[in-house]
Amino acid sequence: MLIAFSIFTIFSLYLFYLQVIKFNEFRNRASSIRLRSEILPAQRGTIFDSSGLIPLVLNIDSFAIQIIPAEIPKKDFDTVFAKLAEILNISVEEFYKKVPPSSFNSYQPIEIARNVKQNTIVKIAERKDEFPGISWYVKPFRNYLETGSFSHILGYVGEISKEELKLLYNQGYQNGDIIGKAGLEKQYDKELKGKDGRLFYNVDAKGRKIDTSSQTFLPQSGNNLVLTIDYKIQKVAEKALGSRYGSIIVLKPATGEVLAMVSYPYYNANILLESGGNNYYIELLNDKNSPLINRTIQSSYPPASTFKTIASLAILEEKLLSPEEKFLCTGKISYGERVWRCWLREPGHGWLNLKGGFAQSCDIYYWEASKKIGVAQFATYLSTYASELGFGKLSQIDLPGEVTGFVPSQLWKEKRLNEKWSGGDTFNMVIGQGFTLVTPLQLADMLAMVVNEGIIYKPHIVKEIRDGETNAIIKKNLPEIFLKSSISKETFRTMKDYFSAVTTEGTARYALKNKYVKVAGKTGTAEVGLADRWHCWFIGYGPADYKNINDVIIVVAMVEATNPWEWWAPYATNIIFNSVFGGKTYEETLMEIYVPKQNFGIRQE
Repeated sequence: MLIAFSIFTIFSLYLFYLQVIKFNEFRNRASSIRLRSEILPAQRGTIFDSSGLIPLVLNIDSFAIQIIPAEIPKKDFDTVFAKLAEILNISVEEFYKKVPPSSFNSYQPIEIARNVKQNTIVKIAERKDEFPGISWYVKPFRNYLETGSFSHILGYVGEISKEELKLLYNQGYQNGDIIGKAGLEKQYDKELKGKDGRLFYNVDAKGRKIDTSSQTFLPQSGNNLVLTIDYKIQKVAEKALGSRYGSIIVLKPATGEVLAMVSYPYYNANILLESGGNNYYIELLNDKNSPLINRTIQSSYPPASTFKTIASLAILEEKLLSPEEKFLCTGKISYGERVWRCWLREPGHGWLNLKGGFAQSCDIYYWEASKKIGVAQFATYLSTYASELGFGKLSQIDLPGEVTGFVPSQLWKEKRLNEKWSGGDTFNMVIGQGFTLVTPLQLADMLAMVVNEGIIYKPHIVKEIRDGETNAIIKKNLPEIFLKSSISKETFRTMKDYFSAVTTEGTARYALKNKYVKVAGKTGTAEVGLADRWHCWFIGYGPADYKNINDVIIVVAMVEATNPWEWWAPYATNIIFNSVFGGKTYEETLMEIYVPKQNFGIRQE
């Protein structure tokens, strides 16, 4: 009896311990077993142009299809998946990746397709008895109202990858989340993403849904973005470039606002989100013309004669030569063991001072200047001034994937190539050839430094971040200084006079004829080893005679050598200036300005 009483006492005490002392712990554990939840996806933020009135990206209601594996008889998996694959145009293998055999007994829903159109859902619903365990629900889907030249600015979204999840898991991201993959969608993903809600429901011991719990957290919409991109200017720039591989960027130097950014070829982000989007993405990756690359910030090129801006600034500021000293251009010069020829004018330009050499883009002038200054000493100045004006640096624009370009130096060549810097290297560098590489945005920043007389404001695409529900301004991107130069204002003012000479008496005097605005700038033609084509540059700003810096815009046009040669960059630039300051459409502008069809082989579109 004593043993029985002892056992009874021990069990009674243990029962008290389990039911009273450990009550809360076991109640919570029991609740977690019977309580399940599913995500209520948040609406991703809308993206607008600079007016805040024209939506570029928004959300539309679409459908997602999910599967509860345990509700499908194991013998029917192959049949159900085969029928679904036919309707959704998705391979059976893709289904098995998302629903592996280890999950066949699970009652937890698994999403197997998103962005499914209503007519597809109707096809499944009409044959519901053939699709046990299959259901669907409404899910917001990203819709890019503007593709074309907007594609590189806006980017696109996609399901988070395993690699991305490893990096972002601690920041609240989960498996199955939709995140930005490129462009603004990636750069501002946290602002656009919103916060998913949760719907809780009770399940039985096997995980089958019994009823819905009263605990529901509604989703919070993501914030909206208002861009600096002017819709009209963007469209004109897109048409001005046409189907030519290259880019155009329009910048407001007083603030750093990017008014237009065009890179061709582009892609259609909507196709990437559709069923079969992976195949389209692979096509884009394998395309030799690199349509996924934003050429304004992710491609770097020899700057050609636009680099003579750097050389001229160094000569003026350091007083390396008198700007009035003249050199004779006969079309060629002997240096080292070779003959160097003036690319632009074979017979030569005659006697030129610094202003004339810049306006006529005379290579001989800058080579003679290099010799007189000293090729080694001048190379040092070129590297220093190039860095001071932003070359070789990230501009910190609010877009991902920007490249730095490259500014060579004598020390770099000795360490990297194990070779001494030669006079020929200086000759190449001073005319924008050789090792130097720049992005179109860096050239726009260089010109902004001159126009602002010593300041580059950080270029940016987003003007405002607004609350997704109230539209109240959360953040406003104000002008922020990126670089400040020690070069004197007098030197910059002289340089602006030189830019004006290019369009009044120099290489762009015919291409930049414009009755609405006076434009100043610089041409550039970069050799790339081809006999019949070259990279074509034009950098320009207007009004050249501005009274208020806020009225000025900068245009940088770049047409790659992969296109048939037509010296199109100056004409594309003039189209944009005419349209912006004349208030004309692209088509109206072409009727007013001179665009040669035969002399330069330029096609009119």
